[in-house]
Amino acid sequence: MTTPAQTESTEAKAPTTVVLTDVAAQKVKALIEQEGRDDLRLRVAVQPGGCSGLRYQLFFDERSLDGDVVTDYDGVEVVVDRMSAPYLAGATIDFADRIDAQGFTIDNPNAGSSCACGDSFS
Repeated sequence: MTTPAQTESTEAKAPTTVVLTDVAAQKVKALIEQEGRDDLRLRVAVQPGGCSGLRYQLFFDERSLDGDVVTDYDGVEVVVDRMSAPYLAGATIDFADRIDAQGFTIDNPNAGSSCACGDSFS
């Protein structure tokens, strides 16, 4: 008696939300601790920026909005509003602390260009 072979898909699925690196998560956690509050989360949003490309917003927020996408990274909640979520799917937030660069960086595979007069997405 033979049984049908089961096949597993090895196709990787694209991330559906923002990815926070371990270094960035540690920095966010430290900044929240400095604020002395335990109700804050990192909110990430995107707004059209005209010919300068996209404008990313990263800020601490205690609000919960309808349609928010929330992802937990080692105790750090990252929140993306429903309008920004499709534009930020698969974007990676990292933190650099070097002599030549310091701060959060966003690598967004959805950004088609940096200057498209109001729409930087393909």
